[in-house]
Amino acid sequence: MKLTYNKHEKLKSQKTIEQLFIEGKSVSAYPLRLVYLKHDDSLKVGVSVSKRNFKLAVDRIRIKRLLREAYRLNKSLLINNEVNDYVLMILYLSKDMPDFEIVNTKTIKLLSKFTDSISNS
Repeated sequence: MKLTYNKHEKLKSQKTIEQLFIEGKSVSAYPLRLVYLKHDDSLKVGVSVSKRNFKLAVDRIRIKRLLREAYRLNKSLLINNEVNDYVLMILYLSKDMPDFEIVNTKTIKLLSKFTDSISNS
């Protein structure tokens, strides 16, 4: 399995994003939160960082890169559990600038919580 995060996996549809935040459920592993919704499409993932917490665009972009990289390295947790038709949005909630180790460990924890929550329902 390739560890990529290509164009087909990115969540871009504004309509789908609105539906995700209206009808979606969430799990948290502070400082990350994952909002998810069952959708008829393939697995799509987006990342977001609040402009309120990080005024400078360079800081927001840096955190988004860390989030995407952590997802890319750990998406095998989702693929091994047959999570195919979900739409996911990963949000960064803290006001502190993270390093990659924190983001990576919390992403693993978040994805395992997500797979547990969908297997229970």
